[in-house]
Amino acid sequence: MGRQVINDVPVSHISSSLAMGANSVQIMTASVTLTEHDNGSIIVLGAAAPGTITLPAVADSKGYRIKVITGFALTSNAVVASAEGDNIEGSMIVAGAVVDVNAADQINFVNTADNIGDFVELVCDGTYWHAFGNALTTGALTATG
Repeated sequence: MGRQVINDVPVSHISSSLAMGANSVQIMTASVTLTEHDNGSIIVLGAAAPGTITLPAVADSKGYRIKVITGFALTSNAVVASAEGDNIEGSMIVAGAVVDVNAADQINFVNTADNIGDFVELVCDGTYWHAFGNALTTGALTATG
């Protein structure tokens, strides 16, 4: 896998696994399961149909942080999914309205409403994934499960 640097920030193009680690910017083009090595990464959805990002087990992830950003016009939904389900909590601001994230299984980037730059950040305390996100258009980010 080649390594690129843009504005002094390491960038990698990924298809099935992430391996760059903290403070890296990674372009996601296919489904991936995150590991401890991805803690601190910024993941840019870089394909029309990027798939699913599966978070690591919550019990093993205290202090883990990840940010996911829409970087491409999506043609299918992108998903950030909990490994266990029912443990994503927090809120998102979508088209200026607060959306509750309550015992969710996943955060969805909805292809019919997405905007480049929509994002969600997740931080784990060892019990929950705490989510905060922001999206321009109504329905662009949803929490389900």
